[in-house]
Amino acid sequence: MKKITPKTEKYQRPSWDEYFLGMIDFIGSRATCDRGRSGCVIVRDKRIISTGYVGAPPGLPHCDEVGHEMHTVINEDGTQSQHCIRTSHAEQNAIVQAARFGIALDGSTIYCKMTLCYVCAKLAITAGVKRVVAQRDYHASKKSKEIFKKAGVKLDIINKEAEKYSRQ
Repeated sequence: MKKITPKTEKYQRPSWDEYFLGMIDFIGSRATCDRGRSGCVIVRDKRIISTGYVGAPPGLPHCDEVGHEMHTVINEDGTQSQHCIRTSHAEQNAIVQAARFGIALDGSTIYCKMTLCYVCAKLAITAGVKRVVAQRDYHASKKSKEIFKKAGVKLDIINKEAEKYSRQ
């Protein structure tokens, strides 16, 4: 006869934040720019209402196919950084997908790889997003944090260390 032994550890279900954050890497695996294979999930009432990943607009060439479209930016502190502008951010694509299919984002939460850039932050506020949960901080997130605070958008950053990615 087989002996039944009781479990010593109780299974711990992930929190809702852990659950949705766990999805962003898989969604980001569809991204078409190797500088930032980010994904994004937008949720309302614990239900996914839109997703997005980094990629060029439909019908246009992808970084993975033709290379990056790099632009140099001079930051407020005088430093320079390189940004690929061929693609739209995961958050932009998730917001646009919701709009395209008539899904209102009012009162929603965005789960993303890093704190939203200033443009994405403005789009999220305008769309009615009330909370942003980021896995990591973004090195240029100062202005985003300021407008989130002014607009009453709650920002939760899980790991305060800034995301690092190649300059290419």
